[in-house]
This record gives sequence, structure tokens and C-alpha cells, in this order.
Amino acid sequence: MISQFFVLSQRGDNIVFRDYRGEVPKGSAEIFFRKVKFWEDGGLEEAPPVFNVDGVNYFHVKVVGLLFVATTRVNISPSFVFELLQRIARVIKDYLGILNEDSLRKNFVLVYELLDEVIDFGYVQTTSTELLKSYVFNEPLVIDAARLSPLGPAAIFSGTKRMPGIAVTKSVVATEPGGRRREEIFVDIIEKISLTFSSSGYILTSEIDGTIQMKSYLTGNPEIRLALNEDLSIGRSQGPVSGYRSSSGSGAVILDDCNFHESVRLDSFDTNRTLSLIPPDGEFPVMNYRMTQAFKPPFRINALIEETGSLKAEVFLKVSAEFASSITANTIKVQMPLPKYTTRVSFELEPGATGQTTDFKETNKRLEWSLKKITGGSEHTLRAKLTFSQESHGNITKESGPVSMTFTIPMYNVSQLQVKYLQIGKKSGTHDPYRWVRYVTQANSYVARI
Repeated sequence: MISQFFVLSQRGDNIVFRDYRGEVPKGSAEIFFRKVKFWEDGGLEEAPPVFNVDGVNYFHVKVVGLLFVATTRVNISPSFVFELLQRIARVIKDYLGILNEDSLRKNFVLVYELLDEVIDFGYVQTTSTELLKSYVFNEPLVIDAARLSPLGPAAIFSGTKRMPGIAVTKSVVATEPGGRRREEIFVDIIEKISLTFSSSGYILTSEIDGTIQMKSYLTGNPEIRLALNEDLSIGRSQGPVSGYRSSSGSGAVILDDCNFHESVRLDSFDTNRTLSLIPPDGEFPVMNYRMTQAFKPPFRINALIEETGSLKAEVFLKVSAEFASSITANTIKVQMPLPKYTTRVSFELEPGATGQTTDFKETNKRLEWSLKKITGGSEHTLRAKLTFSQESHGNITKESGPVSMTFTIPMYNVSQLQVKYLQIGKKSGTHDPYRWVRYVTQANSYVARI
């Protein structure tokens, strides 16, 4: 049971606010943002996704820089609320095409109509884009895709051979000029990898959390057949696979477990690894999967810290891209906690470095190194000179690190799970069969010990 739902910008501006039950103070949005911005509890650097203030439970998720928040006074399952917030964000994105502050403000009437149909007096009614079409009648004011954020889909796939079509950022209820709908379907394989390196460079843990995401603009509810790798196996009954699998895709793809969307039929899955479904309108996950089979990491991180004097030390970082030179990673950020008595840091980038920035966060004693892009097969280094306020009385290595890294690599997936073909049951000359599948690899937890 939800008491309130609201969406805040990064500045704390209240973009959307709906009070369903009137049992939580009206100033809850301000209380929440102040608590999140100045979080000082439990030694955490940022607020947890759920916390309690004066008997009110606050749940929040961050979606494209916006804070989606729900409040309640009852003891409710956090997993349920987080899933609800993600689904509300997905439904709004389906209707508006682009989810950002500008689109929410220009379509506030439509957004409130959606919220009143999704939740009634605090109880969830439906989060299905297809079912909501029967109850929601406002038309969206579509935002120009060219005004997307630099971190939007178009930016992530810039420089790749397959660019996302404009359809990816348009509303599922909007029509083309002349009243026609251009019939398209898009499939994304998105993988988030978690990997931990030892101080000597060996892989300690590795895991892939992936999803096959589909966004459909097809009319008439045609049947879709989606074929995956024929050598795909579910479960680890075959035993561990020694060594890395080839980046060219040779070798069996072994998933630990997976689950499918309710619309997927698995009649042919056991025989030829083909999924059949009638896709609902909007964006939805066709399949979620998890894999712990050994894989070749896209990046290697080498880190070293050593004392150079009584109050000085040097940090050396090297990032090596171990994927093909035809692939480019975007928005890379490397972070490393430093000793608490660090007072000043000076940086030295490699000669000719472009698109790189460095920073020392003095409040939490953290080194940050950002790279706009990294081409496969290249190496990048950073040297940082540290100044301390006191002499180290312990092992400086234990007081530093671990090094963490975030990145996005378009048109690349480490599991080698592939969509072999996509068949649309309805025969039509308006369907666009091109640019229908994209691959994205992102870092979930990419850590190297020192």
C-alpha cells in the first residue's frame, strides 16, 4: 500500500507529486531530498534505497538522473516497491517516448492520468502499457530526439555501425505524420558484469546479469519468433568450462539460470532454442539470465601505491582494453579510495591524453579518473602524487583501494549470447527488419584489489 508517489530532479525540484491516502505530511518530498543529499548515518557515503524518517518509510530508485520515490507508513516489501517504481518509470517512458525532466513537465496531464490508473487509493491496479491504452486518452507532446542528453541512447551508440532508430525514443501511442505508424521492433541484449581482481591480477569472482529487452511498435499483435544460440545450455550440470571462451563466440554458452516474460511460449525452446511470443506494447524484458561461467574481462586494471617520502606517496594506475579495436567503450570512470590523511593530490596524465579528466574528492578522500572513450586494444595510464598530513603508521596498501571502474561498451557482449534471427508472423511490407538488435555491456561491480 503506497501513501505517496513523487518524482524529483537532481536539484530536488518536485516534478510530479501524487498523494493517494493523505496519511503522510505534505512536506515529505523536501524531507526526503534533504535526507538523501546530506546523508550522515551508518558511515555510508550515500543514502540507502530505503530508510525511515519519523515513522515514514521512503523508497527510491534513480532512473536517468531522476529520483522516483514512494512513501508509506506500513511495513511493505521493499522488493515490491522497487519493482513498482521501475515499472512506473517504464510505463511513463512508453507513453512519452523520452523520459527526462523536460518531457515530464510538458506532459504532466498525461503523467497524472497514468498515475491515477496505475495506483488507486494506494493499491496497484496495473502496470501494463497495453491495458492502460483502454483507460488513458491524453496524447503525448513528443520531445525532439535530437535534444536528448549526451548520455542518452544516441550518444552511447555514436561511432558504431548500428545506430538506434528514432523509433526507440518515440511514444508507443504516437502516430507518424499522416496518421500512419511506422512498424518497427527493437531488441537489446544488455549485460551488467560483476568482476573482482586480486592484487596480482587473477580473477576472484565473475558474474553476468543479462536481459533481452524488446520494444515493439507493431500493430495487430503479430507473433514473434526469436532464435538464440543453438549451443545454449541452462544450468551447470555439464561441469565447469576451463579457460576463457573465445570472443568470436565459439564454445557453448552456459547460463546458470534464467526466467522469461509471461508472454513467452517455450514450446520449441528445448529443441531449437527458439522463443515464441506476442509482444505487448512498449518496452519489456523477454528474458533475464545469470551466468558465472569464466569469461574474458573487457578491461584489465593494474594499480600500485608506494611511499616516496615521510609524507608522500605515488599511485600508478593502468587500464588495458582487451576487446577488438573496432569496438569503443564510453563514459569510463575509475575511482580509488585514498588514505584518510591525504591532503593533496597532483595528477600526471600520459603524453597526448585527450578526453580525460582527474579529480580528488577531499570530503571522502577519493581519486577519480574519467575517460570519454577507450578504443579496444589500447592502454591508458595515470600517475598521482599524494601528500599526507601525517606519517603512515601502518600498511599504506591496506589503507587504500580497492579500485572500482564503471563503463559502457555498445555492440559488445561478454557472454556471447546472440539473437540469431527474428521472424515476424504477420506478412507486411511496412515492417523494418534492420537495426533490430543491439548489444550493450555495462559494469555492475568491476573491482581490483591493490
